[in-house]
Amino acid sequence: MSVTREDVLLVLSGVVVPGGTLVSQDLIRALQIDGGAIRFVIEAANPDAARALAPAQAAAEAALRGLAGVVSVQVVMTAHGPAAKAPPPNLGASAGQGVKIGQHPTPHQGGPARINGIDRIIAVGSGKGGVGKSTVSSNLAVALAKQGRRVGLLDADIYGPSQPRMMGVSKRPASADGKIIEPLRAHGVTMMSIGLMLKEDEAVIWRGPMIMGALQQLLTQVAWGELDVLIIDLPPGTGDIQLTLCQRTHLTGAIVVSTPQDVALLDARKALDMFQKLKTPVLGLIENMSTYICPNCGHEEHLFGHGGVAAEAKRLDLPFLGELPLSIDVRIAGDSGTPIAAGEGAHAEAYARLAHRLIAGGMA
Repeated sequence: MSVTREDVLLVLSGVVVPGGTLVSQDLIRALQIDGGAIRFVIEAANPDAARALAPAQAAAEAALRGLAGVVSVQVVMTAHGPAAKAPPPNLGASAGQGVKIGQHPTPHQGGPARINGIDRIIAVGSGKGGVGKSTVSSNLAVALAKQGRRVGLLDADIYGPSQPRMMGVSKRPASADGKIIEPLRAHGVTMMSIGLMLKEDEAVIWRGPMIMGALQQLLTQVAWGELDVLIIDLPPGTGDIQLTLCQRTHLTGAIVVSTPQDVALLDARKALDMFQKLKTPVLGLIENMSTYICPNCGHEEHLFGHGGVAAEAKRLDLPFLGELPLSIDVRIAGDSGTPIAAGEGAHAEAYARLAHRLIAGGMA
């Protein structure tokens, strides 16, 4: 009987260390299995921590030697640095009773997984920044809630979270057990953002694995409850967050937001290509900042061009979900924490039509 990596990790998951197990605390490095020979490294934070882990090292060796098919076990203990230090600033975020966000992602097997209690998940993406993707996400969530849907909003733009400001929330999320985070509610929407765990001007200085782990935690360690639809506000581009989300989470589909001009459409095409390669259905395209109406004289102007997104949707045989205006009222509403869709008027109606189109099409 051959020994597999999963067999070894299962055994090591039972070896208890301060704060969890060897696996849950992400202490295992360079795991190699050659027939019945097992070799790996336990990486401690500093020499003091390494000494404290000595019993766990012995327990791991003993447990693995009892595994069928194991011939030899070699475990090496290493330490990061010469002494324990306080963690550097801005390298993590916490909520409630010590829930730490920004851990390395846990192993994932199989295809994209569903999230319990959530019927549909829609990712809102763009090829580039500055096209109003976050504004569309918050207003779409509010518009769907106004039409009776149970809606969640996840701010997945880890480096540049903006939904706390746009949704008018600033309270730090609570956690009763140190594991599950209680999301906040605003304008009829259940929402969560890493920005709620940071000071407003505090930067997130993380590498890719911590970003991917943070996304996994925000999806699976938040008490979302029963939702008809979860809107995920993606960061711009085609990076780690998009890749992790599409590969690990069962998505209903994605909406791509672009402004009409050619430069924005060039990047929007890259986002569309990414979703296609990741086998994520594209539910449609939205043309944002499509038209501007002067509040003084009523003259209509297309500052960024007009119709480019609709033409692109037709060329690709994708649904065109609609045009959204460029308006200072939309900007002021977002900055003040009350999305324009929460009120009445022409701009709110534009988002109401978009929400109705998604509901009528069975997408939300």
